[in-house]
Amino acid sequence: MDRAIVARLQVDGRIANVDLADAVSLSPSACLRRVKALEASGIIAGYRADVDRIRAGLGLTVFIELSVEGHSRETASRIEHALTAIPAVVACYVISGTADFFVEAAVPDLASYEELLLGQILTIPSIVGARSTFAIRTVLSRGPLPLDHWR
Repeated sequence: MDRAIVARLQVDGRIANVDLADAVSLSPSACLRRVKALEASGIIAGYRADVDRIRAGLGLTVFIELSVEGHSRETASRIEHALTAIPAVVACYVISGTADFFVEAAVPDLASYEELLLGQILTIPSIVGARSTFAIRTVLSRGPLPLDHWR
């Protein structure tokens, strides 16, 4: 039942509780209790508006691989804090492989990207290299998570 609720909310996070309850064959009060429990447990992490980047003036999506010197928890924590404080950074991952961090950024144009890279990201201590890839076109940037494995 929880999987059905979460799957439906991923498609329409603004659905009225009575409609959600009907969609998953529960009473509205039982459905609301389950949704509140899913929120309290952290399975449902939040709700947000999905903004069209181009219409919002953020027509350039860039993926940046960052290399770090002096690997430690303290260094990683400091870099994570600095990256997540930059508004243009919309996603950030610690990765394995040739780079240490993988950053997704949304900016208006190349000049804004240059300022982001040179004026903000490469000024973070311990970051020693960056390699960028630009998105030509977005095919899918979000989607419902597959929940078949969740029991």
